[in-house]
Parts: sequence; C-alpha cells; structure tokens
Amino acid sequence: MAKRLAGKVAVVTGAGRGIGRAIAELLAAEGAGVVVNDLGSAVDGTGASVSVADEVVAAIRARGGKAVANHDSVADFAAAERLIATAVKEFGAVDVLVNNAGILRDRMIFNMSEEEWDAVIAVHLKGTFNCTRHAARIMREQRRGQIISISSTSGVYGNSGQANYGAAKDGIAGLTRVAARDLGRYGITVNAVCPGAMTRMAATVPQTARERRAERGLATGLGERTFPLQNFGPENVAPFVVYLATDAARDINGQIFLVMAGLVALLGYPAPVRTIQRDARWT
Repeated sequence: MAKRLAGKVAVVTGAGRGIGRAIAELLAAEGAGVVVNDLGSAVDGTGASVSVADEVVAAIRARGGKAVANHDSVADFAAAERLIATAVKEFGAVDVLVNNAGILRDRMIFNMSEEEWDAVIAVHLKGTFNCTRHAARIMREQRRGQIISISSTSGVYGNSGQANYGAAKDGIAGLTRVAARDLGRYGITVNAVCPGAMTRMAATVPQTARERRAERGLATGLGERTFPLQNFGPENVAPFVVYLATDAARDINGQIFLVMAGLVALLGYPAPVRTIQRDARWT
C-alpha cells in the first residue's frame, strides 16, 4: 500500500511525548521525513533533556522511518528559525508543520504571576507564531504546505484555573483563521485541532467534581455523549492530524476541529446568537 506522505517533510514541535510523539511517529509511518522537536522540559517548562527527542528519533528509525532531532525552544524567534532550517537542511523542504509544543502553569487568575502568564503565552502562542512565520516563508516559495496547530477547548470554551493556557489556545484558533486567509492563495492550508487525550499534561489538571461523576466515560461537552477512558490515548488524536497533512485534505483551510476518542467535530465560527437594534445609539 502506498504511503500517503511519501517524499514529504514534516516538523512536529513538542514531539517528545504524548500527542506530539504519536503524531510524529504516524507521520513517519506514512512516509514523511520528520524533524522531532522537543526541549525535553518538565510540564511547567523547566529543565531540558536532549534524550526526549532523541528517543523518538531512535524509535522511528528502528521502524525504518526517517527522522532527525531538534532541541530548540519554539518560544525563541531565532531558535524557531533554526528548527525550520533543520528540515530544509536535512530533507530539502518543509511540507508539513505541526505546532504542538506546550507547557502548563495553572493558577486561578487572582493568584497567577506575570511570569506564569508570560511563560505559557510564550511557548503556546508565540511559539506557534514563530514556527508558522518561518515555515510560511519557505512554503510560500514552494507554493504548497500544510500547517496544523494544536488548540484546546480550554481556550474555545474556557476552563477554570487556566487563564494563561486558555488565552494562548484561543489565540492559536484566531491565528489559525488569519493565517489561513494570508496563506491560502499560495497553496498553504492552516487548520487547528482541539484534542481530547489523557497525556502527561492532562494528568496535572486537578480532578473536578464533573470528572469524578464521569469516571466511566469522559463527557465531551457535546450533549450527553461519553466515551470510555481507554479511548482517550494520544494515538486516537494523531490519525486526524495526519489526515490534515495529506493531499486528501488540500481543500480544508481555516477550520477548527475537536478530536477525541472516536469523535471528530467541526467547530463553527463565532456568530451572533441574538441581536437587538435601534435607530439611535445606545449610550
């Protein structure tokens, strides 16, 4: 069977663990050469270890895939440029970018420090901008490219104790829609995925009363639907992200998807729910 991404080159940020690793490994299995980026930090962004990305590269190569490691921080503009340059140097192009890198520093907003705010925004939102900006310049010359960014329902819908994370993730959704308009004319698609998966990051979020009531199946927020906990592995998110990187998804642009367990949902654009109007101004 032909591999859907044979000859393509992909960059995946935060690919050392969880969803990022699952995506990187599946991209490689589909034939892409993959740049595995991971700083190797703790969930809160502290520390670093090159072994995290190196281990994923070794696993991909052991299965006959093509991969190289990169240990730069996406939060740094110049470092993000080096990351994208690594793909060109090692594989000759950049066809796919998956913006997945992230950290958590949860705190109620009245206790959140400026540093906790800045750190999360820097990795998630600025990091997504940095990598998208540098990749877009190359993709524009190629007249092709697919960018998939990881957003979150914490941003789209909101989640207590995650003002920094939610703002960054909703910002990524907005950035996705704008970048799609900027880049679509050059044959570049830009989409975002809000994943539902049990990962190292998800495990740090305190269990809420609602979660305790849903121990036998996680509620999705979509009516009464629930899914068994065992279906929430990162490997259940990766296939749809990889689909968005294939030629079959070339006509999908500027969209935000919710992906979890066996569910894929297209999220609508914000729209007025009710309106009121008068001939004179209101104030």
